[in-house]
Amino acid sequence: MHFAQYYLDCLSQASYLIGDKTTGRAVLVDPRRDIDDYLHDAEDAGLRIELVIETHIHADFLSGHLELARATGATIAFGEAAETGFPTRRLRDGERISLGADDGQGVTLTVLATPGHTLESICLVLREDPDDDVPFGVLTGDTLFVGDVGRPDLLSAAGHTPQDMAARLHRSLHTKLLTLPDATRVFPAHGAGSACGRSLSSETSSTIGDQRRFNYALQPMPVDDFIRLVTAGQPATPGYFAHDAALNRDGHPLLEPGPPPALTLDEALAARDRQGAVLLDCRPLAAYTRAHLTGSLHTSLDTRFAEYAGSVVTPGTPIVLLTDPGTEQEARLRLARIGYDHVLGHLPDPAAVLDRMPALGSSSRRIRYEELDLEESRLVGVVEAEGTRTGGAETAGAVRTDVTPTDSLPTGSLPTGSVPADIQLIDVRNPAEYEAGALPGARNLPLAGLPHRIAELDPSRPVVLYCRSGNRSVIAAALLEAHGFAEVCDVIGGYEAVGTGAQ
Repeated sequence: MHFAQYYLDCLSQASYLIGDKTTGRAVLVDPRRDIDDYLHDAEDAGLRIELVIETHIHADFLSGHLELARATGATIAFGEAAETGFPTRRLRDGERISLGADDGQGVTLTVLATPGHTLESICLVLREDPDDDVPFGVLTGDTLFVGDVGRPDLLSAAGHTPQDMAARLHRSLHTKLLTLPDATRVFPAHGAGSACGRSLSSETSSTIGDQRRFNYALQPMPVDDFIRLVTAGQPATPGYFAHDAALNRDGHPLLEPGPPPALTLDEALAARDRQGAVLLDCRPLAAYTRAHLTGSLHTSLDTRFAEYAGSVVTPGTPIVLLTDPGTEQEARLRLARIGYDHVLGHLPDPAAVLDRMPALGSSSRRIRYEELDLEESRLVGVVEAEGTRTGGAETAGAVRTDVTPTDSLPTGSLPTGSVPADIQLIDVRNPAEYEAGALPGARNLPLAGLPHRIAELDPSRPVVLYCRSGNRSVIAAALLEAHGFAEVCDVIGGYEAVGTGAQ
């Protein structure tokens, strides 16, 4: 058997190439959109990709089933409950897919219908020989992760309650996956950082036995307790999820290779002013905060670039990339992985442009934790990117004071004062992070949902933003500034800095 896992760190996404070396027949499971690695590896191993299997209709990335079908002639397959806008093979519960010879021997995949994360979700039990008592492994898609299970709330808009889907998920886990031998290896579709679950491990494989013992969601408990557990505290859903799910279900244009065209400054600004394009600054955080084109959005290529871009840029919006030289192709590809294809071009070397025309630029306003003086009801100072200070604004009013310090922050290390009424203190982390501990007076508006909730904030009042380490807060600050908020700053180092700065 040929077995290969392809793990994409920037999207926490795993895909799999499985083949029978005797016959050369192979399947690809949950492929990403850029398929060259799969094609090269299959050719090197003497394999023919005959079938592309999706464990479900993905929402967090644009899948490569259409690209692979064009490149190889492979059939596309989904679980039987999937409704798609293109021809597919529908895989039934219990169906066997043999990659071996006509005698039925050789590598075999058995389909398990496992609704819960989505209605059409399936898992694939993999055996090197169909008579093996202990499977080689099981590809669990978004049904079971290492350390977590799939979130059950993504179909709420389609009329399926999270509670109903969680009940289905419980049945799938206990009547299908947990009946497999403990030695069966678990190969999920995602790892740590994915918004498809709440507390995924950084490990990319495990065993059924280890998950039975250590996965919080698989511990013995009444069904109602399981439902409450897995429907609470899920990450905010990035704005592009519904867009990607629709494209993966209905069909999408095929990926076009090549770098985006270079634009002059005048062309980039004209695209913004006449076509409604977003100027997306992809440079590292330090470079962006030091100087950026006023009104540009930001997410760095050295973070979860595509996910964060999909959180603050509306699907279908034209995009002009502001990139360091030589990184424009990477930025375009990573956006394409979430279906953001409308990239008009890139402005080469924006730092050089800003050096020549500083009047077009701005520096980010940032504040250190110790300068967020809750007791004195004022901001002591705001740190500009170059290290200068500007006068502090009047500060403001409590939203939440019933915070619980996290394990990393001993009781008593958090400030106890309330935020005065003029300041809007916003925590842009996910709900579970916020519930584990937050600054007093902070209101939780997760980054992924912020574009749809900007109207809840007052642009005439100062805004102070923070996240875990200071990355998401800069992205959020850029978004608010682009929407006309004049007084926005973020806490350098985020909530992690509270643990050191407050002690």
